Amino acid sequence: QVHMVESGGGLVQAGGSLRLSCEAPGRTFGIYAMGWFRQAPGKEREFVAGISWIGARTYHADSVKGRFTISRDNAKNTVNLQMNSLKPEDTAVYYCAADRTVLSTRWWEYDYWGQGTQVTVSS
Repeated sequence: QVHMVESGGGLVQAGGSLRLSCEAPGRTFGIYAMGWFRQAPGKEREFVAGISWIGARTYHADSVKGRFTISRDNAKNTVNLQMNSLKPEDTAVYYCAADRTVLSTRWWEYDYWGQGTQVTVSS
């Protein structure tokens, strides 16, 4: 079992920035990729960004491309999401997830999940 702990959410004005972090304490052996998803009230969970643990291949959703950047620190077992130029429509609970076999954009393919962190962007 891999437990992830997210941090860094909060309230920010439109145009501002936040940095989310996801720590996978213990071990990441067997993890192929980690991703960030978000879910706004009344909406489906959607992919935001993902990164492979080896090679650092990344993929960002079109809605955040150019504004958000995912990165990883293997030594600290941490994946970060730098969010710039935030918009009110970015408001959601953001979840960190880990996948054992593939870098996927489909949330149901991920094996482990964090508890989520709230991001609220005011207009």
